[in-house]
Amino acid sequence: MSKSKIHQLLIVLFVLSLVACRKDPKPLPAEISRVEPEPNSAVKGFYLVNEGNMNMNKASLDYLDLVNGIYTRNLYNQVNPEATKGLGDVGNDIGIYGDKLYVVVNISNKVEVLQVKTGKRIGQINLANCRYVTFNQGRAYVSAYLGKVGDPKAPNGMVAEIDTAKLAINQTVEVGRQPEEMAIVGNKLYIANSGGYSPPNYESTVSVIDLNTFKEIKRIEVAINLHRLKADRYGDLYVTSRGDYYTIPSRLYVVDTHTDQVKKVFDVAASNLAIDGDLAYLYSTEWNYIQGKNTISYHLIDVKNETLLDQKFITDGTEKNIKIPYGIAVNPVSKDVYVTDAKDYVTPGKLHCYNALGKLKWSVATGDIPAHIAFVY
Repeated sequence: MSKSKIHQLLIVLFVLSLVACRKDPKPLPAEISRVEPEPNSAVKGFYLVNEGNMNMNKASLDYLDLVNGIYTRNLYNQVNPEATKGLGDVGNDIGIYGDKLYVVVNISNKVEVLQVKTGKRIGQINLANCRYVTFNQGRAYVSAYLGKVGDPKAPNGMVAEIDTAKLAINQTVEVGRQPEEMAIVGNKLYIANSGGYSPPNYESTVSVIDLNTFKEIKRIEVAINLHRLKADRYGDLYVTSRGDYYTIPSRLYVVDTHTDQVKKVFDVAASNLAIDGDLAYLYSTEWNYIQGKNTISYHLIDVKNETLLDQKFITDGTEKNIKIPYGIAVNPVSKDVYVTDAKDYVTPGKLHCYNALGKLKWSVATGDIPAHIAFVY
């Protein structure tokens, strides 16, 4: 054999060895961190789902044991070693109903169902391009974009009703394009439609579903590119509009569910909010393509009187250390506020805990893009 052919053969063997050695990235192992324990906490802890960057298969699940002050990263991988690809691609929402934990994994087209007590996998419901979950009377309701990711010709979205005992889809109903968060008030399910796949032709409505018939009975005109939708205890919905990222700014709208009409607009940008009692805790990471930057803000709203308060829910100046606020939740007992930081979207984020006075208590590293929290009682 000539030297040139030997050289060619060695190159082929080298390339084949690289291909043979290359494997799918393995899920990260569990890691433990310590935070300030709360031995008398009525809330045992919470699960936090990290989105993980799209197409990276890096969604992950963390758990905070509040009583003992133990934060566990990548819990899903630890208790479900048979799931060789981990939780999946983009963990978009999380919720607890009864003894089950539901994790909506968007790009993996599934809802993972786990035991609340252990995080052990029970099963999954397959649902294309699923987004958010809420619960009512033995049923889980999941919004879904449908269609291919980013397709401007994608069909209208839907909401699927899931039997939480059988873990099976009972029925579905069509809503607007790219539906997002939902809330239930009385016997009506409200869904924020975004139309986010076809800018500038965004959707601008909230769909209303009669849960008795599971039919869409109307759409409420609100504003373009809707996203978050939270109900207060007075029969109002707080709905965020992302605007168009150019000249139409993000705003917060209040919908009266007694009349199903917009009754107030708050002149503040709004990315996400958590409502606890009479207070709405609000932050915004508003991107503008013209300016080429994010504008970040934090606010408190009195939902009883529907007024924007002067004070912020972070009072010690440490918000300047949060690069990209991405998730928020309020402990219903202690009134601690948890804010997540997505940082650069590709490396581990942070979870910050603030007390009721707005002072930082502790911070801990999370998975990539920490986003949604579900409390365990």
